[in-house]
Amino acid sequence: MKADKLIIRGAREHNLKNLDLELPKNSLVVITGISGSGKSSLAFDTIYAEGQRRYVESLSAYARQFLGLMEKPDVDQIEGLSPAISIDQKTVSKNPRSTVGTITEIYDYMRLLWARIGVPHCPIDGREIKAQTVQEIVDQIDSELKKSKKDQVNFILAPIIKGRKGIYEEVFRDLKKKGLVRVRVDGRVYEIDEVPSLDRYKIHDIEAVIDRLVTGVDRQRLTETVETALRYGEGLVLVAKEGESGKIFSEKFACPEHGLSLPEIEPRTFSFNSPHGACPSCDGLGVKLTVDPDLVIPSKNLSISEGAIHPWSRMLAHDTWSSRRIEALGHHLGFSLTTAVKDLPKEILEVILYGSDSDKFKVSGRNRFGRNITFNTTFEGLVPELSRRYRETESEWVKREIEKYMREELCELCHGARIRAEALFVTINEKSIVEVANRSIEQTADWFKNLPLSEKEKQISFQVLKEINSRLKFLLDVGLGYLTVNRSSATLAGGEAQRIRLASQIGSGLSGVLYVLDEPTIGLHSKDNDRLIKTLMELKELGNTVIVVEHDREVMERADYLVDIGPGAGELGGEIIAEGTPEIVANTKASLTGQFLKGTKVVGLSTKDFKRIENKNKLTIKKASEHNLKNIDVEIPLGKFIAVTGVSGSGKSTLVGDILKKALSNKLYSSKEKPGKYGEISGIEHIDKVVDIDQSPIGRTPRSNPATYTGAFTNIRDIFANTPDARARGYSSGRFSFNVKGGRCETCQGDGVIKIEMQFLPDVYVTCETCLGKRYNREALEITYKGKNIAEILEMTIQVASKFFENIPNIKAKLQTLNDVGLGYMKLGQGATTLSGGEAQRVKLATELSRRSTGKTFYILDEPTTGLHFADIENLLKVLHRLVELGNTVLVIEHNLDVIKTADWIIDLGPEGGDKGGELVAEGSVEQIINNKKSATGTYLAKVI
Repeated sequence: MKADKLIIRGAREHNLKNLDLELPKNSLVVITGISGSGKSSLAFDTIYAEGQRRYVESLSAYARQFLGLMEKPDVDQIEGLSPAISIDQKTVSKNPRSTVGTITEIYDYMRLLWARIGVPHCPIDGREIKAQTVQEIVDQIDSELKKSKKDQVNFILAPIIKGRKGIYEEVFRDLKKKGLVRVRVDGRVYEIDEVPSLDRYKIHDIEAVIDRLVTGVDRQRLTETVETALRYGEGLVLVAKEGESGKIFSEKFACPEHGLSLPEIEPRTFSFNSPHGACPSCDGLGVKLTVDPDLVIPSKNLSISEGAIHPWSRMLAHDTWSSRRIEALGHHLGFSLTTAVKDLPKEILEVILYGSDSDKFKVSGRNRFGRNITFNTTFEGLVPELSRRYRETESEWVKREIEKYMREELCELCHGARIRAEALFVTINEKSIVEVANRSIEQTADWFKNLPLSEKEKQISFQVLKEINSRLKFLLDVGLGYLTVNRSSATLAGGEAQRIRLASQIGSGLSGVLYVLDEPTIGLHSKDNDRLIKTLMELKELGNTVIVVEHDREVMERADYLVDIGPGAGELGGEIIAEGTPEIVANTKASLTGQFLKGTKVVGLSTKDFKRIENKNKLTIKKASEHNLKNIDVEIPLGKFIAVTGVSGSGKSTLVGDILKKALSNKLYSSKEKPGKYGEISGIEHIDKVVDIDQSPIGRTPRSNPATYTGAFTNIRDIFANTPDARARGYSSGRFSFNVKGGRCETCQGDGVIKIEMQFLPDVYVTCETCLGKRYNREALEITYKGKNIAEILEMTIQVASKFFENIPNIKAKLQTLNDVGLGYMKLGQGATTLSGGEAQRVKLATELSRRSTGKTFYILDEPTTGLHFADIENLLKVLHRLVELGNTVLVIEHNLDVIKTADWIIDLGPEGGDKGGELVAEGSVEQIINNKKSATGTYLAKVI
């Protein structure tokens, strides 16, 4: 075995055709090829899967009993395999508690830092709070006494009552029982038996006199006195001269002035995932679902009896106690249920929404026994009632119904900080942990780098700061300086999540590892690519082998070894067309990738290649200011192909996803999603439908697949139900569904695979032993159409199935659109869990294409070129521009220059990411962007025109 080679012999996983391959170790290896050619089958399903399987075999027998069902990849031999780590785009956590800081462990180190060198302050006056030992308190009091005049009497007092109303006779009796003789009440010292009666309604201060001392007192006596005072004063001791208020000392983290105490400061104090640190109102989420009056009353033009108040609309249709109560409320408050809500007095609407618990009214009617009864009641209010029912119910259906009237709002207690208020008053360099975590990675790195610390603090924090700074540096190196430490992982794009994990791996400092990455350039502007490539090289220089599945030209050109798989997709792929250095591949005539690298082939489409319907309408967004957008005005011409460009973090997703998409959905579909901040949007009347085609999965289980998602499977099942054999047996189309009982295999319930939940690894899917992955029982599989049973149909590629059903127009049309977007290699029944984000997006795009266009539809796509080879991009562009030629508007967020150059209109944001972005750098045609010197996109675009 060659120690410096990774040797693969006889790889046949999926469509791979018995590949033999030798890859150099400790190198950057790029595997490329058209979509569906077998890149992922080689990199992930063969090399990584075998590495994972061998790792599992090294575990204990207990662990292996759960993992024993893992199949060996279909490969004869792999030599020189190192422990493998996969960094893909589908492993980002959607848990609302997961943040950039928790994924990278930056926030965990920050919690440790604030717990060890943070300075607590009083929440009321901001005074610094220190915990002191008895010895420290004695030393300070002794110092105070030495400053006193000769024979000056100093009282050592134990605070008992601070600033509270009452007569407190029982307090004085209790102190007397404990052997105390004197007390100080409101600044005057009394014998306990001679304390005057206190005014119940006035505020009082009461302190027990523990001792009276003068200068030159014995240290032992002072120590005993202080210990006694701390015991009676629950950790507080007060030293005061006669006639003065005195000075308080505390042995706890407590404000001596206000008596507010902090718990012992430890790392969990700052954790929003621990009950010790999480905000008690939102449980550490920073947001809460709250009932929104605008969703409760969607139309104020209607009256209550006409259903203006949505939750009441069903009640009022029937004679129930609830409807009588509403009628009685109207009678009591003097309003009619037939009056339009907009005409009701404001105070009446306030009572309807928020109630009036003190105001009772009568409700009368017949009970179920026919007896007239009357009872007095109060009205809780619609908003509090729905909130209470949501908290108390155990019914998921009721929760879903009430959620229709709720929006996600910032927690009113912590205002999005997620942690308890007392933790926010612990600061380093006058900054709380949340203030620092809410800054961009770039700003946070600068803050830590320039943090002024004492010698003691430097000693304590040296190792912690080293870990924080190195992790921040790695995030900056992969172009994520615009993110914040507190950014929720659920809001990250696939490429961002992948690069965060990449940064974490560099931080771990491992060597001798095999890393397998899936298109790490996704979401990266051409300007940021250099940083990413530098990071991959750094990973390689640590002594690791980096295998990247990639289509980006720059990454391919910088590879140590390039493997091109093809020539086609699916069954037409799975062969090695070229391998070697990028120069060798570029000069291999058979390699389609090589032709694009050499320049003999280019994505030749431009704006001149497409027809346009005359449309002078436009959509205008004014004063967009959500997140980092700086009050920008943006024009979007309708009936055009629009590209929104800019470096990572410049504000593209905020503008399109958070503002435009949500605002259009609100207007066109009465969506309850709250758009980001903006002034106004004009021109919506020229649009009748908005379609968001994102990269989220088409389903969460293997049951969802391209055939079911596009609706083609419904027609296929009908065909099988109409075959002579099926009719003779009385089978309906339901018999050929794998989602319901009847024809499906009950062992796997129609999945074809069985999910094995792994505690410390991702879930594993193994083929069902009963149906052998066919999903159906024996009886259903006996029915055939043109010699094929239903399971064999699902195993067909879309390209083959398209020919098989060429005489069935409904099915042919749906399959043809899947072919058009470059998915001909995919199997009809391929499970949703195995699709990449780009493939899922193209399945959705094909589904939309198969529907009838109105000519006024607004399509939104986020990086549709994900996972696409140069040759596939040309096909995708033809599909997208076909939609525009019908009069629709297609808006894409995109970094791929071959796509951007075909745009009718470009909106370029920047100039940088995060706080340095959010500006409209340029907008206009391709020529206008190229000629704009401020535009980084224009600079790179000029190179491909």
